[in-house]
Parts: sequence; C-alpha cells; structure tokens
Amino acid sequence: MPLEKITSVAGRAVSVPGNDIDTDRIIPARFMKCVTFDGLGAFLFHDVRKNADGTDRAHPLNDPRFKGATILLSGANFGCGSSREHAPQALQKYGFRAIVAENFAEIFFGNCTTLGIPCLGASRADIQRIAAAVAQNPATEVVIDLAHSEIRFGGQTVKAAIRESAREALVNGRWDAIGDLLEGADRVKKLAARLPYLSV
Repeated sequence: MPLEKITSVAGRAVSVPGNDIDTDRIIPARFMKCVTFDGLGAFLFHDVRKNADGTDRAHPLNDPRFKGATILLSGANFGCGSSREHAPQALQKYGFRAIVAENFAEIFFGNCTTLGIPCLGASRADIQRIAAAVAQNPATEVVIDLAHSEIRFGGQTVKAAIRESAREALVNGRWDAIGDLLEGADRVKKLAARLPYLSV
C-alpha cells in the first residue's frame, strides 16, 4: 500500500518552550516497559506535567485551551539525549503531527521522519511570533507547508527549514523505509529469485 504523501500539516498549535528538551523529559524511561508503543501518549512529558500524587501541574499540555493541538512549538536542540524511538512515538500517539523548533537532535529528527512527523526548523523570533499568535487565539490554524518550506498562521508567513532528503521523502511518500520495502516486495522476490546464492 503506498505511503501517505505529506505535503502539508494543518492544525492548532501549542508551545512547550525551552532548549535542550531531551528524550527522557519527552518520555521518562520507566514508561518504556511496553510491548507496543500504543499507550505512550498518556505519559508524554509526564514528569513536568504531573505531581507525585498524579495531579496536574501547570503545563501547556494541561491547559484546556490547547487541547487537541497537533503542532508542537519548542526551542533549540529539541529531542537531544538518548536515541529512544519511544520519544517520537509518544509525541505521535499523543496526537502531534508536526514539530517546529529552532533545531533538532539528529537521531530524534530521523526517528520522527520515519514516522511521518515533519520536523521544521525556524528562527527563535519566528517561533515566538507563532507562539504569541496561538497564545492570543488558541484556535489559530497553523499550516506547515512542506512544498514551500514555510509556516502560515493568522495571516502571517515565516520561512522554515527542513533537510531536503527528509522533505523529499515526506512529500513523495517515501518516509518509512520498511513500508517502502514492503511496497516493493514483489520486485524484491523477483530479484532474489535471480540471485544464485539465494536459490538453494
């Protein structure tokens, strides 16, 4: 089955400000004892969202104004720390479909891309402009336009950056290497049948 071509992502946004937000803050290690990734969204940013007794702390994701936001705004070096795939999985399972930050840790960026989550870089000033618009009106639609490498919101447009190889993979539906391989399974079998060292 062909993969989805992700040319744009539109939705409401929420700002989780800060630099060097690492994968352990995104999903604490103790929640990684799971067979599948399905329930990880419930524990996203758990230790900064919850008190020890399980009650909510003041955190953007606990603010009802931003409930249902699908675009995450943040600072520099987002997703640093360990290379755990659980971090982008938790973000996806929570409902995020795109992330805008100043820049990203390399492995985190790659793991997000293979899940079909665009990670776009923008300047601190531009991210603050988007965050201010969203804070003033949480219903503001934010459009991540991968075709033109820009972000539109509230009648404004800012430029964004994404590695060209990742952008091409997303817009052409080639972002999941395993899915891409499975899509070409017939061609793989035909090639394998012609290889003498595989026909035993």
